[in-house]
Amino acid sequence: MRIVGNNPQLSRQTQGTASGAITGGKPVIVNTDGTVTQLGTVNTPSAGTPVNFEAAQVGQGGLPQGVFSAFDSSNNKVVITYRDFGNSSYGTAIVGTVSGTAISFGTPVVFESAETNYPSIAFDSNANKMVIAFQDAGNSNYGKAIVGTVSGTGISFGSVATFESATTSYISTTFDSNSNKAVIAYQDNGNSNYGTAVVATVSGTSISFGTPAVFESAQTVYIGTTFDSSNNKVVIVYQDLGNSGHGTAIVGTVSSTSISFGSAAVFNSATSNFPSCVFDNNSNKVVIVYNDRGNDNDAGYGANTAIVGTVSSTSISFGSEVVFGYGSTLYPAFDSNVNQVVVPYRDSDNSFYGTVKTGTVSGTSISFGSAIVFESNIISHITATFDNNSNKTVTAYQEDTTLGHGYAVVISSTGTNITSENFIGFAEDTVATGQPVTVNTKGTVDENQTSLTPGQQYFVQTDGTLGTSADSPSVVAGTAVTATKLIVKG
Repeated sequence: MRIVGNNPQLSRQTQGTASGAITGGKPVIVNTDGTVTQLGTVNTPSAGTPVNFEAAQVGQGGLPQGVFSAFDSSNNKVVITYRDFGNSSYGTAIVGTVSGTAISFGTPVVFESAETNYPSIAFDSNANKMVIAFQDAGNSNYGKAIVGTVSGTGISFGSVATFESATTSYISTTFDSNSNKAVIAYQDNGNSNYGTAVVATVSGTSISFGTPAVFESAQTVYIGTTFDSSNNKVVIVYQDLGNSGHGTAIVGTVSSTSISFGSAAVFNSATSNFPSCVFDNNSNKVVIVYNDRGNDNDAGYGANTAIVGTVSSTSISFGSEVVFGYGSTLYPAFDSNVNQVVVPYRDSDNSFYGTVKTGTVSGTSISFGSAIVFESNIISHITATFDNNSNKTVTAYQEDTTLGHGYAVVISSTGTNITSENFIGFAEDTVATGQPVTVNTKGTVDENQTSLTPGQQYFVQTDGTLGTSADSPSVVAGTAVTATKLIVKG
């Protein structure tokens, strides 16, 4: 007797218990506990090998804000700025090129031949230039800025310009792509340490400034900035020492060469160290990360915390706080390839090693996957930027075990749960987690497919789809017999 399709007398199907929801027709893997899971990407990052970009201390004393980075999308290069302790603490920049999971660097270039602090950087996508704002310790700690032009693996600079003729600290820079202006936020020691911001305009290799505007009439420290491209607003986060060190955010609107502000909003009613922020352009939310000293662990280190902010007009509101670790954190990045926030931090629960988690925003909340260690040494001065050419995040930091030398590592935000051995077949039905599921295994005709080409061999892709070329690892799915039927080979 000739049987077309699956022969019920043959043991070509297996029963399992679903770990996570499973959709009929999707490839599944078997877990080590015997359950089965739908194949796909997982919210766990991976890291390449750390690369030394400066064989000297790169941070700024006991302050965390010493290393900054930005991505030049016109040249597909990462630029890292820092103070080079091995060269009189001069302000220095270096260009990095990502290839796969590795990064290589050009030659460091000095942009300020004097002791330089807070060398914040942003990419001006209108002028295709880098804007670096910094404190010039060689000139009374004045606030200065300079324009950088990337070419190949190098960077050149225009002339330095002053935006604040007073001691200027805690500098953070972002680019407003609506007005095509850079915004520099800082603490103005010449005006009672008030939180202040100024609009900067790039023309060629020169930079000019509008009139500084106060956004917080109190002593303001640990300032971070981002641009909300959905609402065309600048968001500034900071620790407000005029309000018990509470974590605070404010929304700014750029008009020509000026900036105005809405009302400040507290996102954490406790001492909030090192607040910084990034815009998630998938959810159109601002993600703020900070160290909450109102929530210390047993060792006395504050909780690394994230909170989602929603901008509406000139206001910002917040979801619930989510703790993702302990120690300290700075400068997250947003991976627009997989729509995840990449948060590197030093983990006080694990010897202050360099650690990273990725978070996914849903509504006004954020959830995190598993942590991975990218540096098995003590680190500080952490910054991250997303390279949208390679779809990788570059994390730069000071590696304190080697006397503060500068290192960088490439972070891939997603992993996959497939190996060369754990694929077993395709789900027969759609089931919820914990429910029994039938899996069409080797030799079965799976009838839940779409848009196949008869006679074509298909491979399982790491994101759970099927393709006609092998992914890594290479896993054969089977051969199509019709547009909807696949003989499972496995």
